[in-house]
Amino acid sequence: MLIEIGHVEAIFRYPVKSMRGERLEAANLGWHGLDGDRRLAFRRMDDTDKARSGFPWLSASKLPALLLFTPHRNQDEDADADDAHGDPHLPTHIRTPDGKEMPVFGDDLAKEVGRRYGAPVQMMQLKHGIFDEASISVIASDTVREISRLAGQTPDVRRFRPNVVVRLLRPSPFQEDEWLGGVLSFGKKDDDDAPAITVTMRDVRCSMVNLDPDSASPAPEMLKAVVRAHQNTAGIYGAVTRIGRLAVGQTILLRAAA
Repeated sequence: MLIEIGHVEAIFRYPVKSMRGERLEAANLGWHGLDGDRRLAFRRMDDTDKARSGFPWLSASKLPALLLFTPHRNQDEDADADDAHGDPHLPTHIRTPDGKEMPVFGDDLAKEVGRRYGAPVQMMQLKHGIFDEASISVIASDTVREISRLAGQTPDVRRFRPNVVVRLLRPSPFQEDEWLGGVLSFGKKDDDDAPAITVTMRDVRCSMVNLDPDSASPAPEMLKAVVRAHQNTAGIYGAVTRIGRLAVGQTILLRAAA
């Protein structure tokens, strides 16, 4: 049975892993998440940490200032740029925290990020994206507000870097747990072609939630609040089971696990 649980409040895409995201009114949900989401990332060239962790990507947990780099698409680029990147949703340039514009795949950007990190890095493009656990993440705005209240911080959903933010019909924090094993579809009840995801797991949080998206300054009380209130989880991950178009305002329906 399909149950209406809320509406799409916001959609976010993050073209470059750990850099500033972009808020969208609509986006295409493909088999590997939102088109253009986390298709780029800096690979750490130093072989110490990555050898131990098996995680070669530079993230804001290693370099908080990455959050202050802004990917964008230069509309004046000629059409060959799309062919070179292989994805029309990818940015062509990055604006650094001090306002400099640099091509995404240029040496200047890699040197600038490497200088801040303290070791060489290389921009990489992966066709199917660079994700920590799954290709789509969802959180309810009530969950964000409750964690922020406990932490004594102003609510800012961007700390949690979700793809979809849900405005619940039945407001209550951590309601996402009830969706585990079920299917979320985005659209009308009688729309058999509505995009959908199967909810696979809770989203285990890390120090990223501590970082202010506008300044990169840390507030450790945020992660402490997640740990204290909900065993260090907030929101869910999902696997795409039906592709289609997501849009702000869409109805969200839940088919609960059997």
